[in-house]
Amino acid sequence: MLKISRKAGPGSESVLTIEGTLGGAWVLEVRSACDELLQLGKRVRLDLSGVTFVDRAGNELLRTLRADRRVVIESASAFVAELLKGGAA
Repeated sequence: MLKISRKAGPGSESVLTIEGTLGGAWVLEVRSACDELLQLGKRVRLDLSGVTFVDRAGNELLRTLRADRRVVIESASAFVAELLKGGAA
């Protein structure tokens, strides 16, 4: 299960709060939500404080969003932060 909440941040920034498991079919939902905002010229921040698990596809998505799309990832758990540093999924 995954919940995505969107709120406006300062200026042209939008914050997506992600809750639940980031894996499987949910990866496409997060990608679509980010792509929609990025296409509108918004800067995107992902609040991952409510993420309980990330699978390999979710990890790859987060890395790509951060590196290639300049999405800011914040409030990640120690587990998610370690995955993003290069730990195994």
